[in-house]
Amino acid sequence: MTAEVDYKALYEQGQALNASLQLQVLQLSQQLAQLQKMIFGSKHERFVADDTTHPQLSLDLSAEAIASAAVTATKQISYTRHTVNVETKPLQHPGRMKLPESLRREEILIEPACDTSGCKKMGEEITEVLEYEPGELYVKQYRRVKYAKPDSSGVLIGQLPSRPLDKAMAGEGLLAQIIIDKYIDHLPLHRQMQRFERTGVKLAYSTLTDWVSGASQLITPLFEALKTEVLQSNYLHADETPIKVMDKDKKGETHRGYYWVYQNSIDKTVLFDYQEGRGREGPVDILKDFKGYLQTDGYVGYEIFARRQDITLIHCMAHARRMFNDALDNDEARASHAMEEIQKLYIIERICKEQQLNFAEVKEVRRIKAVPILKNMGLWLQQQYIQVLPQSAIGKAIAYSLQRWERLSAYVNDGKLNIDNNPVENSIRPIALGRKNYLFAGSHEAAKRSAMLYSLLGTCKMHGIEPYEWLRDVLKKIADHPVNRVHELLPHRYHK
Repeated sequence: MTAEVDYKALYEQGQALNASLQLQVLQLSQQLAQLQKMIFGSKHERFVADDTTHPQLSLDLSAEAIASAAVTATKQISYTRHTVNVETKPLQHPGRMKLPESLRREEILIEPACDTSGCKKMGEEITEVLEYEPGELYVKQYRRVKYAKPDSSGVLIGQLPSRPLDKAMAGEGLLAQIIIDKYIDHLPLHRQMQRFERTGVKLAYSTLTDWVSGASQLITPLFEALKTEVLQSNYLHADETPIKVMDKDKKGETHRGYYWVYQNSIDKTVLFDYQEGRGREGPVDILKDFKGYLQTDGYVGYEIFARRQDITLIHCMAHARRMFNDALDNDEARASHAMEEIQKLYIIERICKEQQLNFAEVKEVRRIKAVPILKNMGLWLQQQYIQVLPQSAIGKAIAYSLQRWERLSAYVNDGKLNIDNNPVENSIRPIALGRKNYLFAGSHEAAKRSAMLYSLLGTCKMHGIEPYEWLRDVLKKIADHPVNRVHELLPHRYHK
């Protein structure tokens, strides 16, 4: 007797299998679209909303308005467009860029080719051409005159000035340039070695590495002073980025180490700390005495700080926006709405910055304008999450923000806080360029030295200080500088 087939069960199984396969196809399609975008598409996350008129963001940011916490009416701004008839009025050339007065001028006088006898000079026509000569290596030769004392009682000779590295023939200018070339302009030491050789100076690779190591040891006290100052802040951004490191225990292989980066965006200082892994042990140790706001991305390694009562963990709105940007191809309507709301928050931040408001004023503007947007968006996220597939791009974007909404919104509680973690990401960006050029660090010790140099040179950049001038001056002074006053040489206190 033939067994009865349960067609209903088979149908349900088929439906379940079909739904599973559709979900898998959707996920693979999203991954393919994301990979294509990474390879061929634009990397920026700029979002232009269809409706760019946000009357609720027209802010009266005068001190009186902020003090009274009153929302003012929209201010109408009109523009007049002037057109030019190209047939009657040709376009005017804006003129050549004026070259900086600080550049050395080499004057070349050109007289007319014909006889000028009896002519009266009426002026000069000046034409400036920007030129370049390759950097020059030169020898600083100290010639110390020796004198014999009367009655053969001894010898007198001038004393050599202090040098950065006593047993090295490199001066502070050359040491500074080698370091700047590698850590600012990302020129590996072996390429610098080849460049020196083209000028007739043959330097061994080991010599260059010894010079960098020696100069780094010399400024280690300066790095320790910077580390102390950064960690004494009550508001830090934190992020991490990988670096390949040669491992002596694994011949021919590299170890994946990490730079953990801590930035004080208020005082404009940054600290790079090298750790051999991405575990939470690194930040836990270095932040053991830190108290205040810690702004991070959503990496789970930072969750341990949420348990500390003396630390307030806040998150990065740019990361949330990035998730919705990636979901535009999956669900344009929902992703666009989320990005429009986030864009309003950034408009508020931009206006506050343009108006140069102080922290108290920024907090008040956020209370009036940003808090309602955040509240409404939080409710919208809750409503939308139950309507989307959890494993879809839009589902993941909503879940990411929804789980972190309180920390994403916490920036409104203090005017000094940033809406995102972009300041520290800007400090990390040069590392990515460096990785593409020198590929890996030669050892864990070399990675630690790199972290120290990235810290000091990154702080120079944040303060607009020319890094070569600062480093050359520091290498010239630090050997004779009192160790208890070494903080005076830090980039943000630098006076030439």
